[in-house]
Amino acid sequence: MKTLFLVRHAKSSRDDPALPDKERPLNERGMRDAPKVGERLSEQGVKPDLILSSPAVRALATAEIIARKLGYKVKDIVVDERLYATTPDNLLRVIRKIGDKSKRVMLFGHNPELTDLAHRLSSSITDMPTCAVAEFSFDTKSWSTVGKRAPAKAALLRPKEL
Repeated sequence: MKTLFLVRHAKSSRDDPALPDKERPLNERGMRDAPKVGERLSEQGVKPDLILSSPAVRALATAEIIARKLGYKVKDIVVDERLYATTPDNLLRVIRKIGDKSKRVMLFGHNPELTDLAHRLSSSITDMPTCAVAEFSFDTKSWSTVGKRAPAKAALLRPKEL
């Protein structure tokens, strides 16, 4: 089995219009939601083997907060430029190239591509609000097959449900 967690970054600030998009930080709600989501994932026993994050400040901050809650070393988060300002197809290419040694992978990124990919993997997921986590389990030994057949399990965790 391979388990993929698609995590949309927590709510970000738009207070400084001069700040480039990539540099936008989390706002107060984002700083509240990310730890709550991380705690819930920890309660569920989630232990990622690999965390990949967009280089955008808001995505990486979300990844770091959740990683700490899961006992994952922040220094081990892999920042990947390909996860910023991309497409669902590009995200799928990144996922399919993950080494098969990793069984549980978390990918932190942005909309609309995360919702689009989540919906492609499971039609039951139609929207991913900020800090939502889509979880997919695939009955496969290789990441290269992800998206070629339906997942064995698909679930969505929304911060407002916590």
